[in-house]
Amino acid sequence: PFLLYMAFLAPHDPRVMPESFRNMYSPDQLTLPANFLTEHPFDNGELRIRDELLAPFPRTREAILRHMADYYAMISHLDAQIGRILDALEESGLDQNTIVVFTSDNGLAVGRHGLMGKQNLYDHSVRVPLVLAGSGMPKRKHRHALCCLQDLYPTLCECAGIGVPDSVEGRSLVPALHDKHEVVRPDMFCAYGKVQRSVREEDWKLIEYLVNGRRTTQLFNLSRDPDERKNLAPERNQATRIEHLRELLLQRQRELNDPLAGKFTA
Repeated sequence: PFLLYMAFLAPHDPRVMPESFRNMYSPDQLTLPANFLTEHPFDNGELRIRDELLAPFPRTREAILRHMADYYAMISHLDAQIGRILDALEESGLDQNTIVVFTSDNGLAVGRHGLMGKQNLYDHSVRVPLVLAGSGMPKRKHRHALCCLQDLYPTLCECAGIGVPDSVEGRSLVPALHDKHEVVRPDMFCAYGKVQRSVREEDWKLIEYLVNGRRTTQLFNLSRDPDERKNLAPERNQATRIEHLRELLLQRQRELNDPLAGKFTA
């Protein structure tokens, strides 16, 4: 038995890659993301950190497309290195009895919502890729179950037939892998620093901000608005839903001993 863990810098800056990969993407041939903004609509508490200073304020089309081209080039270079690992598994015959997991750190905004970094709770940053393939894994199946990356620990333990330590807080994804209707987590709580909290239940996502004593609320329906472009929080008919999600948010904060429990929902 073996476990191989590979962690890559890509596509974090500085975005350096072989020239052949850089030449694969031209800014002139790319289009801006649907949720591109020249600036974020309000202070989210992290607008002047290092990541956000990588592009001018307000964001320009030319700057973002250049960043996107480099971003894609670095990812393509990364893909090629992962291909080398998969080729080695196949050549050695180990691919027949190995589980391969591909996932990543939080995603960079690169112009989405007027942001550049990953210090936010929008889906483009918190919804990271997660692919499991290989021995015993369903082939070419997509699952919509909510999960956290810490769920990988008990998942791999169960797949390998070994016990899960009592200290592990994650939940095994094996039931969801084999049944698309299986619910691993009924909702998802996310937190960033002292300024942002969110909770998602089914298609609805609430984000609360607390910056310099000022609260801002966003509500999105992710099935209708996956790019999170339409904030439904100001609409009167959403008051009951917001109240419910705030109660759920507070409940999760208390369960996880969040020192700021109640501050975002007071």
